[in-house]
Amino acid sequence: MSGGAAVALTGVAKVFRQGRRTIAHRLRRAPDTRREVPAIDGVDLTVGHREVFGLVGPNGAGKSTTVRVIATLLEPTRGTVEVCGVDAVSRPREARRHLGVVLGGERSVYWKLTGRENLEYFAALYHLPPRETPRRIEQVLHDVELLDRADDYAERYSTGMRQRLSLARALLQEPTVLLLDEPTSGLDPRSAERLRMHVRRLRDAGHSVLITTHDMAEAEQICDRVAVVDRGRVARLGTPDELKRLVKATQVARVRLSLADPAGDCDLLEAVGAFATVADKSVDGPRIEMTLHLAPGVDLLPLLVEAGNRHRATIHGVDVEPVTLHDVFLAVTAPGAAE
Repeated sequence: MSGGAAVALTGVAKVFRQGRRTIAHRLRRAPDTRREVPAIDGVDLTVGHREVFGLVGPNGAGKSTTVRVIATLLEPTRGTVEVCGVDAVSRPREARRHLGVVLGGERSVYWKLTGRENLEYFAALYHLPPRETPRRIEQVLHDVELLDRADDYAERYSTGMRQRLSLARALLQEPTVLLLDEPTSGLDPRSAERLRMHVRRLRDAGHSVLITTHDMAEAEQICDRVAVVDRGRVARLGTPDELKRLVKATQVARVRLSLADPAGDCDLLEAVGAFATVADKSVDGPRIEMTLHLAPGVDLLPLLVEAGNRHRATIHGVDVEPVTLHDVFLAVTAPGAAE
């Protein structure tokens, strides 16, 4: 199935049941009438060796569920999951030997222990050979640039440092595959960029990395391939450049304006639609913010000024820039985009 991939998912679904099933129901062997809620539904994807693979999508799209299924923390309702050629559903313990996992929102650092003591504790849990443990701890602390703070208590670490300590913990077993669920969430820009640098280094060192993120610029910067997940399915998959070509435009304009008569917003949008694709809009009384996709050769400003004059609109700002993954995300996850 995997064709040599580090991770391979085929037709993977995970369905949760909502509601309570009482003991009386169980004793009577009554049918389970709880509502089924699919978190992911028919996910197919592969993560190659020495690849950074990104999962992006709206909240509740199924990104974290997908990571937890690969990590063997959740058993899929159906489908197959392979990690380095190992069937992770029937042989989860063997699959875990190839995995390092950092989950979003988890507290995998004990604040009353030093960084080094945290890693010694997890090394024992992972049954690392005692003779190799000191060397391995030194190595991972060096890799995440925490060697000089190894003997400080974790409660004195910044959020970024604790996240890097979590990454060091995930690296202890020298995993082939790293699963990082929103690793830069809550980090300041400098700490986030530092962690992204570590992700690139891990790829260059031979690891495969699957990362989930809400930051489209981050995905475009560090991912070799990206899957846009929406409503439990992979809506689009490709390299950042391949995905950007899905947007039938060469430039994107962010336009801010206000209307003398708020009731005229539909007429204005119709006028703008004659020379650009309205990819996204936000209406707040008389104020409108629009994201426009521009075809090659469109001279936006005079057309926009003419439409604004005709519909009594005041233009407050226009920013024109190249197409980014952010624009792909808006296009792919827009209502009705899957139809």
